[in-house]
Amino acid sequence: MDDKAKKTLLEETSYVQTVAQDVVIAGGYLYPLKGIIYFVYHKNLRRPFLSRAGQTVTLGLSVTSAMFFLTYVPQVAIMAFTSGPLAPFSAALLVLSESSTITRFLSHSFVLEEALTDTFDGTLIACGQASLVAEGRQIKPRAGNDAIARLGKMVKRPLARMKPQALLRMLIYLPLNLIPVVGTALYAYTQGKKLGPMAHTRYFQLKGWSEKEKDAWVEKNRGAYTGLGMASFVLEMVPFASIVFSFTNTVGAALWAADLEKAHR
Repeated sequence: MDDKAKKTLLEETSYVQTVAQDVVIAGGYLYPLKGIIYFVYHKNLRRPFLSRAGQTVTLGLSVTSAMFFLTYVPQVAIMAFTSGPLAPFSAALLVLSESSTITRFLSHSFVLEEALTDTFDGTLIACGQASLVAEGRQIKPRAGNDAIARLGKMVKRPLARMKPQALLRMLIYLPLNLIPVVGTALYAYTQGKKLGPMAHTRYFQLKGWSEKEKDAWVEKNRGAYTGLGMASFVLEMVPFASIVFSFTNTVGAALWAADLEKAHR
């Protein structure tokens, strides 16, 4: 049994090293950072964000207030057994993370869908990919350098709402963050692996790919999508700043799509 356990441990360690190496080499994690920079320097891409900022901030404050009122004291009591005198601080961080997760789920499902699609399409147009965007919506005549102004009526609406199972999975794994470094990395990996491909839902639709083609492409580029998902997820877990990072991450995903198109051509 000891030999079998050692073999299993070695196999798992080797697998984790392979995945980590694949993520680092693929470089998908860089695009959320590029998205932040691009978002800062392209003012017209901020309009979809500004149009939904008030609603999302209100939603976030409501969720956070409710979570502290309903769950803070019980979580302090539970954490008193694991964190000792640091229980109030640890519980506060956990409640903030839970609130951010719930806000992210609700905002993506009911508030930000159209604004995020506009941001993705606008970024593609700004990168010279108007012909690709035309597969999913009408494109207006050029209006200077304002990519958002060229967005016409949407023909295809791709950004499916996050499923309740996704929210449940995030909340179940959330306590992993209480384990320093290793726990946070594991939590980011479990969520990033799922969320990475979702960032290109619009791209896959504009390309007209079937589920089989999409799955084959994602599997071929698993490291890049995992890195993209991990970096995006970590940014969106920042309390009170998650709405901004939702948009910058969308810009980053669109920048990668534009680079893929340029490389293909």
